[in-house]
Amino acid sequence: MNQLINKKKQTTNQMIVWLLFVFFIFSLLQVGILDERIFQAFSRVEGLLLGMFPPVVNEPIDVAGAAIESLQIAIMGTLWGIIFSIALAMFAAQNLTPHISISYALKAFGAFVRAVPALIWALLFIIAIGLGPTPGILALAINSIGMLIKVYSEAIEEMDTGLIDALRATGASKFQIVMQGIIPSIMSIFISWSIFRFDINIRYSAVLGVVGAGGIGWELVRASRIAAYDQVLGITLVIFGMILLAELLTRFLKERADLATAKAME
Repeated sequence: MNQLINKKKQTTNQMIVWLLFVFFIFSLLQVGILDERIFQAFSRVEGLLLGMFPPVVNEPIDVAGAAIESLQIAIMGTLWGIIFSIALAMFAAQNLTPHISISYALKAFGAFVRAVPALIWALLFIIAIGLGPTPGILALAINSIGMLIKVYSEAIEEMDTGLIDALRATGASKFQIVMQGIIPSIMSIFISWSIFRFDINIRYSAVLGVVGAGGIGWELVRASRIAAYDQVLGITLVIFGMILLAELLTRFLKERADLATAKAME
């Protein structure tokens, strides 16, 4: 009996592997990966690479200003996202929400917002507001809310309810329960996820300018439109340096937050 079951499993696994292989070959032919244009592109790529070196930044003041603007977009978008997410997470958490339907509605809202990429939100806000950093800030804030509502509300739901019950027994208001019980208990989780989201937004802010939402991405588009590939590489290296510095900053902030939490628990 066991041999028959094992044989059926083996046959099923082989069929799945063959189906995946056939689908892979079909996909290669369907999307044109094996098209002759791919092989002819190598000569164009060679010319592109030769045009990129050495990398240059012809307008360093403009590029530096755009890089600073990207950082500002990321910081403002993250801060607004954190503020609204904390407020909404208090109602989305099932152990705090006035009614379970409110929790489901807010979590569904967060899932919808999270499913739409930040670039799409930026395009929508550009249509509504116009070009500039404001649509980028709003796009990052909305996209951050979608993620942070989920993680903040789950952190609140997983905390020890004994503290909340004890505060309620003393007659504490909901505001006092939040400020004196919930936020101190899960502050380290809030900080960790907020820093992680800032790290994501730094990367998003570098490309939002591609659609006209401000930042260094617009400088990249400008250089590519005039086929100044050496400037494209130079600006790309500036973006890489900016993201690398942001990575080091977020790591430092997280270490400081973990150290402060460890001292508070002693």
